Amino acid sequence: MKVKEVADLVGISVRTLHHYDEIGLLTPEDTTDSGYRIYSKNDLTTLQQILFFKELGFPLKKIKEIMVSPSFDRNEALAVQRNMLLEKRRRMDNMISMIDKTIQNSKGEINMSEKEKFEGFDFSNNPYEQEARDRWGDKAVDESNNKINNMSKNEQKALGDEFNALYKKLATLRHQSPESDEAQEGIGEWYDYLNKVGNYSLDAFKGLGQMYVDDERFTKNIDQFGEGLAVFMRDAMAVYADRNK
Repeated sequence: MKVKEVADLVGISVRTLHHYDEIGLLTPEDTTDSGYRIYSKNDLTTLQQILFFKELGFPLKKIKEIMVSPSFDRNEALAVQRNMLLEKRRRMDNMISMIDKTIQNSKGEINMSEKEKFEGFDFSNNPYEQEARDRWGDKAVDESNNKINNMSKNEQKALGDEFNALYKKLATLRHQSPESDEAQEGIGEWYDYLNKVGNYSLDAFKGLGQMYVDDERFTKNIDQFGEGLAVFMRDAMAVYADRNK
């Protein structure tokens, strides 16, 4: 689809789509010989994800950081977004109910106590928003994405291609001993890759490997490249960290 077709379909402006492209948030997969942007089905799926985050109040810079993170999982993001929206709906329903009662009170149809006038307000934190911040927020994302944000689009694409290629390579090694020379060479490449986008000490690298197994969402995402890959990477990363201290 061309940019005008996407804009009409989604209900946003062409300028917005151009801006998303300019900041590297959504770059269409193809362009025509005359330079027109062509959006694929995958691009539209990405756009939907962006708009979910935007609806929940995430700034564009943070959305980009989240979606280029190596740990980003689309299905996990949808689950968290759904919970955040349900919580938002609950709060809105409470506010609407309080407004209705306030209208009835002003008409003399009911009597509201002073406490009831403020029962719809909820200034506590959204627990699902906190989960999103913990998963994709400053601590987990900012450090690595400072480097990514300074890369050109071509550099970012090359980094993404390298990410997938490394996972595929490690998947072919997962039936070997994590201590084997070949396994350690491959996991060493993974360590070097992570330090292109972040700053991982050997202890942090080892801890990250343990997270691949402890957090089922990481496990599911990694094991898409080959069943048992997450466990293999955890073990190989632990060996690598211990040997190189």
